[in-house]
Amino acid sequence: MLILSPSILAADFTKLGEQIRKTAEAGAGYIHLDVMDGMFVPQISFGMPVIETIRKCTDQVFDVHLMIEDPGRYIEAFAKAGADIITVHAEACTHLDRVIQQIKATGKKAGVALNPATPLSALDYVLDELDMVLVMTVNPGFGGQKLIPYCLQKVRDLREKMKTRGLNLDIQVDGGIKASNAKEVIEAGANVLVGGSAVFSGDVAANTKAFMDVFAEMESR
Repeated sequence: MLILSPSILAADFTKLGEQIRKTAEAGAGYIHLDVMDGMFVPQISFGMPVIETIRKCTDQVFDVHLMIEDPGRYIEAFAKAGADIITVHAEACTHLDRVIQQIKATGKKAGVALNPATPLSALDYVLDELDMVLVMTVNPGFGGQKLIPYCLQKVRDLREKMKTRGLNLDIQVDGGIKASNAKEVIEAGANVLVGGSAVFSGDVAANTKAFMDVFAEMESR
């Protein structure tokens, strides 16, 4: 199943509830919440209070992407705030397996993100424990970047690795994703696409529908 996860980092926060509702009405199943601490990535974004507030605005799946150092400290807090999927970076976890088990203990889905230069081998011993892998297609921390082409090969390699091991996880991609390149990333093997400025710049409903039209075309093949 193909899923769009609009990243509110690119939204207009003065109209956040309205814009989130527009994505839902146009077919987006998830909302992507980028939590940044100013250490793992240069920017600082938002935390639990914002997530708790917007949880009241929508029943979309909350796809929480923790771009923070030592995320194990906050797993329970983000679960209580309303997260449905909690994704941590392999690079930020000293004990990755332990953090994955922390997420699962809260009853939430567990994802692990890999920066562009991080090899897939970082997941070799935990892949069976995951619900989703997030392949970063830009270096995290700033919106509006262009997709790094070699990351699509990483998606292909991950899909092949999963096939070999008989796994059926979600593969999410985040960074430089647009309706114009969505077909390419889906063909590489991704099924959950994060869109930031491609969704929230301009007409949110029309931008979301552009992604959904691509999804419909790909799913009809």
